[in-house]
Amino acid sequence: MAAAGLVAVATAPEYSGPVASGGNLSGVNCGPSSGTGPGPGPGSWSRSLDRALEEAAVTGVLSLSGRKLREFPRGAANHDLTDTTRADLSRNRLSEIPIEACHFVSLENLNLYQNCIRYIPEAILNLQALTFLNISRNQLSTLPVHLCNLPLKVLIASNNKLVSLPEEIGHLRHLTELDVSCNEIQTIPSQIGNLEALRDLNVRRNHLVRLPEELAELPLIRLDFSCNKITAIPVCYRNLRHLQMITLDNNPLQSPPAQICIKGKIHIFKYLNIQA
Repeated sequence: MAAAGLVAVATAPEYSGPVASGGNLSGVNCGPSSGTGPGPGPGSWSRSLDRALEEAAVTGVLSLSGRKLREFPRGAANHDLTDTTRADLSRNRLSEIPIEACHFVSLENLNLYQNCIRYIPEAILNLQALTFLNISRNQLSTLPVHLCNLPLKVLIASNNKLVSLPEEIGHLRHLTELDVSCNEIQTIPSQIGNLEALRDLNVRRNHLVRLPEELAELPLIRLDFSCNKITAIPVCYRNLRHLQMITLDNNPLQSPPAQICIKGKIHIFKYLNIQA
């Protein structure tokens, strides 16, 4: 019997624009550009790109969103971008994280939302100031181990093709928010219990059949595991003292039963305490 009704709506927002969640890469064209329809000519497009690079050299903020880029602009070599702290490469057609971006050693915020990225190079380890990474709506089937050696506080990897998370995910001791919703993940490694700073976990719409007990040790404020195949909430989750929002609809929950779940968080925790 599926748990009916929301306990709390806690789905994490997309970080770059209003794109409906659900199917992977909705509206993204990773194939050849049709070249049809009105648009700026090559000259004005190039000048616009040059202006963006000039501004980045001055401000440290590189904004190249929605420019149909398949590679990093070659004109960037004419500008000093070494002090870039924020880079927005979202809504393009990049197939991997540009190696050029991996040389911005001061980079703190990298947005690669809605590209065609299948591969994250080991050179990303150069970004030892990076605290925010959005790689949602891409084509990733794995999160590479080297990603787990960055000082990330926020990792958004929703709407990819992930089937698992690496055990090394536990190395991200500064991580406060992890969003891996809308993937194909079947299990969460127990090492997630090492994420001692984690406040917000979104594993919505995956293929999970159980929740790791190690989550009970974390200072979670928001937990969303809706749209999975979870049948039971571990009794030890009664120890999630900081939890304010829990979303669990569309799971075949048996413990607690659906009639308890629809009453809300207080009743769920009361049930878990009784079971304990």
